[in-house]
Amino acid sequence: MFFDILQNRCTEKGIKVTPLLLNLGLSKGNISKWKNGTLPNGEILIKIADYLDCSVDYLLGRTDNPEVNK
Repeated sequence: MFFDILQNRCTEKGIKVTPLLLNLGLSKGNISKWKNGTLPNGEILIKIADYLDCSVDYLLGRTDNPEVNK
């Protein structure tokens, strides 16, 4: 579920997943782990959420609202 949400958010933002990972200093190998259901650690989740301008809860499927409470 995480990977599907990540992929959808990237599409909304006009970003591909692989360049996103490389921009964050992460390996492409994470893609296959996430496709298989593994979740990234908290630090990585925060980096991805910040990059995609959404909440960690949104990436984890805990809410349908991508907005960050600021």
